[in-house]
Amino acid sequence: MEEMWIRQARQGDQEAFTRLVELYQRPVFNLCYRMMGDAAGAEDAAQETFVRAYARLASYDPNRKFSSWLLAIAAHYCIDQLRRRRFNLVEWDDSPESEGHVMPDPSPAPEEIVLRHETEREVRQLLNVLPPDYRAAIILRYWQQLSYEEIAEALHLSLPAVKSRLFRARQLMARAVDGSQAGHQAPRPRTHGSASPVSPAGAWAA
Repeated sequence: MEEMWIRQARQGDQEAFTRLVELYQRPVFNLCYRMMGDAAGAEDAAQETFVRAYARLASYDPNRKFSSWLLAIAAHYCIDQLRRRRFNLVEWDDSPESEGHVMPDPSPAPEEIVLRHETEREVRQLLNVLPPDYRAAIILRYWQQLSYEEIAEALHLSLPAVKSRLFRARQLMARAVDGSQAGHQAPRPRTHGSASPVSPAGAWAA
């Protein structure tokens, strides 16, 4: 059914394209929401994704998964928007050592990190520590379940570069978790001589 809708949409059938929008609006919105960090921005980005996809249907390669092609459009649009905001944008190398040699990654995978964070707000905060390019790679891999090869095609990267970005992104997320946990530890109150220890509540009230 999907292949028929794609074929019809490429021939100018707007109703067939509407069917494709209905089929993919949830994964596209979810990607945009993870990238942009807010519902309003995600809605705008998702709408723009489908507008651009419709305009580019003639250039779509039928040998490529339509979902990957569509998510690539969404990811690139969100990256561009985040760069324009200059929000959380940091210059990073494409790999920790070189593109040809990716070190084994001891950092927990994002799905493991997410298990430690029960609220959607905390997950968004973790993603927000990542530069846009790294955020896109993480979302495509762990939330959209794309293969390394599909991510490389979507983001116009080499396969080693994809693995390197995921390596760096996982490290950054793990550090953010460690920093958050350290920040939540209450300072140990000081005692002086034989005076009774001060309770944590008293220490904060002082």
